[in-house]
Amino acid sequence: MEPKPVIIFDLGKVLVDFDYSIAAQKIRARSANPPAEADLFTPFTALLVDYETGLITRNRVFAAIRDAVGFQGSPAEFGDYFAKIFTPIPPMIELHATLRRAGHRTYIFSNTNDLAIEHVRQDFPFFQHFDGYILSYEVKAMKPAPPIYEAMEQMSGAQGADLIYIDDRAENVAGGAVRGWRTILHETPEKTLAALRSLGVSV
Repeated sequence: MEPKPVIIFDLGKVLVDFDYSIAAQKIRARSANPPAEADLFTPFTALLVDYETGLITRNRVFAAIRDAVGFQGSPAEFGDYFAKIFTPIPPMIELHATLRRAGHRTYIFSNTNDLAIEHVRQDFPFFQHFDGYILSYEVKAMKPAPPIYEAMEQMSGAQGADLIYIDDRAENVAGGAVRGWRTILHETPEKTLAALRSLGVSV
């Protein structure tokens, strides 16, 4: 019997939703000089990319934002605000559980940071039930850069069509497709379920 394909899941907007405005509002309320922009994090885009690429620490992020906006809380308080922006997407979590019961190996493949992962690991039990995790801050590369896809192939021991990859961002899906992965651009749980079935996955 042929081995079942490995299923790779992006995390944000696929298994959990997130909203950075939740963190921005809480940080703004504790800051002496919040920026005029509605999105508090816009001026720190490059900093946050460096953080998710594992090039700087959470303390560096905290210090930079604290100094810029006059945040008056502790590093722990900032971290709590910054991380607790997620809500589960139940149909996708159940889909993952169904795939596990059917014998598929599954992996998380995410551009993310250590604060976010600590929170998700603590508050979302489903996160424990994967065969492995390729996280941008750990491998020091972000999708759609080739090195992070290479890390997933090395961890899973699979390549090409043996991998089915679900992600909500077209550029990330394209990064897998050029390596021969079978890909699904996630829009809704219903469409992703239908796409899996069209690829011959019994769910």
